[in-house]
Amino acid sequence: MAGKCEICGKGPQFGHNVSHSNRKTNRMWLPNTHKATIQVAGLSKRVNACTRCLRTISKSQG
Repeated sequence: MAGKCEICGKGPQFGHNVSHSNRKTNRMWLPNTHKATIQVAGLSKRVNACTRCLRTISKSQG
């Protein structure tokens, strides 16, 4: 699934669009995910990760 982070498991959230007349229609927020190649135990692995995880990984790798 494209809207799910393979590292932290963050997925879509659901809620409503609320108009000025207070009508509520369903909507969905997807996490900002990107395909990235990361090093796992010395091997390159291609994962679908959210930007928060990518920032944390790049911070820990230096």
